[in-house]
Amino acid sequence: MDTLLEDNNIIQHEIHNEMKNSYIDYAMSVIVGRALPDVRDGMKPVHRRILYGMSQLGVTPDKPYKKSARIVGEVMGKYHPHGDSSIYDAMVRMAQDFSMRYPLVDGHGNFGSIDGDGAAAQRYTEARMSPFSLQMLRDIDKDTVDFIPNFDGEEKEPVVLPSRYPNLLVNGSNGIAVGMATSIPPHNLGEVIDATVKIIDDPEVSIDELMKIVKGPDFPTGAQILGKSGIRDAYRTGQGKIKVRAICEIEETNRGKSQIIVSEIPYAVNKARLIEKIAELIKLKKIDGISDIRDESSREGMRIVIELKRDANPQITLNQLYKHTQLQDNFSCIMIALVDGQPKLLNLYQILDEYIKFQKEVVTRRTRFDLAKAEARAHILEGLRIALDNIDEIIKIIRSAYNDAKEKLMERFGLSEIQAQAILDMRLARLQGLEREKIEKEYEELMDRIAYYKAVLSDEGMLMGVIKAELLEIKDKWNDKRRTRLAPDASEFEDEDLIEEEQVAVTLTHLGYIKRVPADTYKAQRRGGKGIMGITTRDNDFVKDLIMTSTHDQLMFFTNTGKAHRMKAFQIPEASRTAKGTPAVNFLSLMQRERITSIIPVKNFEEEKYLVAVTKFGTIKKTAISEYNTNRSSGIIAIKLKDGDQLIDIKQTTGKDNIIIVTRKGKCICFSEDDVRPMGRIAGGVRAIKLEKDDEVVSMSLVQPGQELLVVTENGYGKRTPVKEYKIQVRGGKGLLTYDKSKFSKTGSLIGAMVVDEDDEVLLINSDGIIIRIRAEEVSELGRATQGVKIMKVEDGTRIVAMAKAIREEDAEKQAEKSDAGEQIKI
Repeated sequence: MDTLLEDNNIIQHEIHNEMKNSYIDYAMSVIVGRALPDVRDGMKPVHRRILYGMSQLGVTPDKPYKKSARIVGEVMGKYHPHGDSSIYDAMVRMAQDFSMRYPLVDGHGNFGSIDGDGAAAQRYTEARMSPFSLQMLRDIDKDTVDFIPNFDGEEKEPVVLPSRYPNLLVNGSNGIAVGMATSIPPHNLGEVIDATVKIIDDPEVSIDELMKIVKGPDFPTGAQILGKSGIRDAYRTGQGKIKVRAICEIEETNRGKSQIIVSEIPYAVNKARLIEKIAELIKLKKIDGISDIRDESSREGMRIVIELKRDANPQITLNQLYKHTQLQDNFSCIMIALVDGQPKLLNLYQILDEYIKFQKEVVTRRTRFDLAKAEARAHILEGLRIALDNIDEIIKIIRSAYNDAKEKLMERFGLSEIQAQAILDMRLARLQGLEREKIEKEYEELMDRIAYYKAVLSDEGMLMGVIKAELLEIKDKWNDKRRTRLAPDASEFEDEDLIEEEQVAVTLTHLGYIKRVPADTYKAQRRGGKGIMGITTRDNDFVKDLIMTSTHDQLMFFTNTGKAHRMKAFQIPEASRTAKGTPAVNFLSLMQRERITSIIPVKNFEEEKYLVAVTKFGTIKKTAISEYNTNRSSGIIAIKLKDGDQLIDIKQTTGKDNIIIVTRKGKCICFSEDDVRPMGRIAGGVRAIKLEKDDEVVSMSLVQPGQELLVVTENGYGKRTPVKEYKIQVRGGKGLLTYDKSKFSKTGSLIGAMVVDEDDEVLLINSDGIIIRIRAEEVSELGRATQGVKIMKVEDGTRIVAMAKAIREEDAEKQAEKSDAGEQIKI
């Protein structure tokens, strides 16, 4: 029990009680006065004092930079009596564009780097307020916030800044207090302001509705967020774990190797330490397949190059990097902020609601200040108007007075002391007619403003309208594009439920670039010109396939190695109409030299349809589509291949189609699909055509009456032949001649064939990467066993290596229109 020793006036306490009380006091001091941001302006005391100190010092964006030491000294001497390093460190972070989504300090000099390099000493660097930070202090001189004495009582400092935008969410905050911590990610200004406006318009709006506007954090370093479950938890409860992944692309080098290019990394990850960690894992052999790593970052942006060994699987190596390094990281979101001086865990709606309450107070106080100022000026102008109406008598009273002119004017005209003094202070120039008109005009304008201010103060709807208009004004001036992309997380099965089902176009290029765009892109932007769907491809690339499908449909990717990979259409990265797309190896586990041969969209694996595949060695296999209803990350076997064999093509059929197969040595066979019995997925197939020595299959097509077969040779010769000249044969025979093989010494062997109509266009690419585009009707129609005509000039040392049907905007538009009717089409 506590006792009082009266002899020496010492009060004794039990030590556990003293420790408990003292620690609670200390904890609250840290929580309120150091570590946690205020929900109103999103700032801790040190940041608030830095900005206010800079504004008082006059280092605004329109003024020259001042030494950082001068600013730190001002803040430390007047407002923040702590170590100068803590102030400078806070100011440095406010100037770093990789730490702050919208920097509040404009730094000049070395302010550190994403590699973890520290800023130069404060005596070397200079700083001033950034233009955006003026919105934090706007109207602070209009009694919008309370001021309190500073630590020594000689200065005044604001309790909170007016913060004309929701800074807590826009720039986020991090802080470790005693017994609690806060970690609020930065967000996109436009999204946050739109959500705030939504609450102003509809105070009963749900958090789910707000999440359609605020799609997720928007980190200054970009990267991508996987899945929405962490975002949902954070916005609904105030706590959540958000999975952030670097932006990585897999590229192929000229030497046949692959390399991983990292262009954006997760927020708050130290790039230099990340590279060191990767090097350490390589040294310890925890990650195989990496031959070299180097940092090629420059002023243009970040670029980390990870070279892979020739036999490494790029996707597996990348997955290992995601697992063992900070190329994939978790951002723990804990949205704790001070509300009325008390720490509270807040959800998305509560943060914005508290901000709106604060802005109501700010705008109300500002309006009262403006009203009082306008009324005071109007009061003076009323006195001046009286004086101008009675100027002769006024002058007479002033001239006859000894030192009581003010009292006499007040008594004679019923003026207030302020009005009388204004008259006495009036210059003679104000007696001119022009000056009188100015006074009358100013008075009328003041009366209009006074009426407006009173209306705002008396009508809450009008007050909220002012807040809304000023927020939208800031958005119009400062909003920028979202940097952090949102991507589905394959491990979250429920993501499909969050993806709106819509028709999309998926394109595949000759070099394996894939992208997804909304189907209405092609219907809405018809220009009638030529071009490969407006897509920007590499010089030696072109669009090979265009598939209209639904975001919820499965896509089957079949490769030349006889494997099948499967993913949902919405998992393919979305891109703009003109973007070249993403290499397929970035999201499919493709091995070295494994190429996508075909893409088949599947809505329902239970449909009574078949997949027919043909290989280079003349093997064909028909399998029910239901056999492919399985999925592995490394792919599944679509057809069992012999050594050296490759999958040439695979088509979706009804079971009653006719198939035509062409070989390099000019043989062709056409037979009914009924000749091929259905078999299991991993079966090897049966013979489609009996090949001569050194011959191989170059194409397979499904044929319809009235179509023509276009064949092309490696020396640039080609011809069209009606398919009716190819009689239906029995599968497995030697076939018929489709080209005069005696001319191969001149024309070269066949490199490909396809079924065309007259209005089709064909792309040919040679070994130098040069592409020519021709109309099918321009190629001569000749008999089956004849030589073709020259259709592309081929220089010495080069040859035609590939051909594809050109995909035009009209084709895309037709497919988009048909997809609206529920059809699935593949060119």
